[in-house]
Amino acid sequence: MDSMTETLEQLSPSFSGQLLRPSDVGYEDARRVHNGLIDKRPAVIARCLGAADIADALRLARTLELEIAVRGGGHNVGGRGTVEGGLMIDLSPMKGMFVNPSARTVIAQGGVLWKELNRETQIHALATTGGVVSTTGIAGLTLGGGIGWLMPKYGLALDNLKSAEVVLADTQVLRADADHNADLFWAIRGGGGNFGVAASLEYTLHPVGPIITGGLIAHPIEQAAELFKRFRDRCESAPDELMLVAGLLTAPDGSGAKLAGIVAAHCGSLAEGESAVRSIKSFGSPALDAMGPIPYCDQNTLLDDSFPRGALNYWKAHFLRELSDEAIKTLIECYEANPSPLSQIVIEHFHGEASRVPVEDTACAMRLSGYNVAIVSQWNDPASNEVCTSWCRDTYAALQPFLGSMRYVNYLGTDEGDDPAAVAYGPNYARLREIKQKYDPENVFHMNVNIKPAGS
Repeated sequence: MDSMTETLEQLSPSFSGQLLRPSDVGYEDARRVHNGLIDKRPAVIARCLGAADIADALRLARTLELEIAVRGGGHNVGGRGTVEGGLMIDLSPMKGMFVNPSARTVIAQGGVLWKELNRETQIHALATTGGVVSTTGIAGLTLGGGIGWLMPKYGLALDNLKSAEVVLADTQVLRADADHNADLFWAIRGGGGNFGVAASLEYTLHPVGPIITGGLIAHPIEQAAELFKRFRDRCESAPDELMLVAGLLTAPDGSGAKLAGIVAAHCGSLAEGESAVRSIKSFGSPALDAMGPIPYCDQNTLLDDSFPRGALNYWKAHFLRELSDEAIKTLIECYEANPSPLSQIVIEHFHGEASRVPVEDTACAMRLSGYNVAIVSQWNDPASNEVCTSWCRDTYAALQPFLGSMRYVNYLGTDEGDDPAAVAYGPNYARLREIKQKYDPENVFHMNVNIKPAGS
């Protein structure tokens, strides 16, 4: 009997979840993440049910000297939720949630997806800033930032985090909040999975919905330049209640027609929402107009079909200094050369509360107003790997004259240079390295946008 088998047999009687090896039923499905381009085979997958299982999985990995990856929703485009030949700590079975409507809070385990959390909170007409794709996991998105439809009004997902139960590399289980391990609490709000495993997260909730003003409007790409200028004008005077995202995409009807679209979400009154999107709806003759009253839960699924599970993905993203006419022209020209109907370019507007939080208040340094551009290359045929990744890289290169200094942690791939964390965290990086030294001095959690311990 080899040492791994012996160790697993010793652990199995007390482990509440599943311990899967490559020959086990369920392994093939459990090892796969959202991005089909990622094809790694962990030696062991620990499908956990709680903090005790996470601690046991960490002990197992340390005993067997295995690299550790932590999977929540599995959406990370760089595939950081899995590891070749190591141990995947899989939180996806951890679905527990408790909503306290009078306190306006929710506690959710680390494997919960945003569509699941929204469903529970919307029963009480409450919500918190969550992912714009509903199948994204709450933990990974929150720890790295948390772009969502409510961020101009209520901040990023991490700004709504009240506390977290964190399992450290040495298997200690700590509460992190403003009064307990405050340095750790500061660090996990933007520092990703560098410091431990988030077994559960507690969020502040806000009165939202159940019906908001939202939805999508789309025009032929020939009208994209004028549409994006109108988008820019509306963004410059947008109230905090209004979140706007523009994009270039291919019509899903199989026609191959390229489109320019805007998605809106207004979390105030329906009358105010109707007024807020009037200038967008009054433009031209849209190919599709599905913007108006919509259930908040439906708003959070609008983009799901555009990000199919298993598609091959390669992304680049960066903040623009401004959405200038020349930048708009470049974006459109690049998209017209896009080789895959699944690919898109997304322009996310940042303003309001998410941009007003002082940079030093949380680990997240992306506290500015403006436009974040994500070049989302997606395709199905592995024979197109080179042409589709090249299109993404070429588009990113064409945008260089317009790029600012800031990048969003959750969009970073694995080929971003020597120390992408230093770029992403800017003035907060030195403090993060000190906290990393305190809580994970051996850099056990390094399958991420890695913050190296101070002194290393």
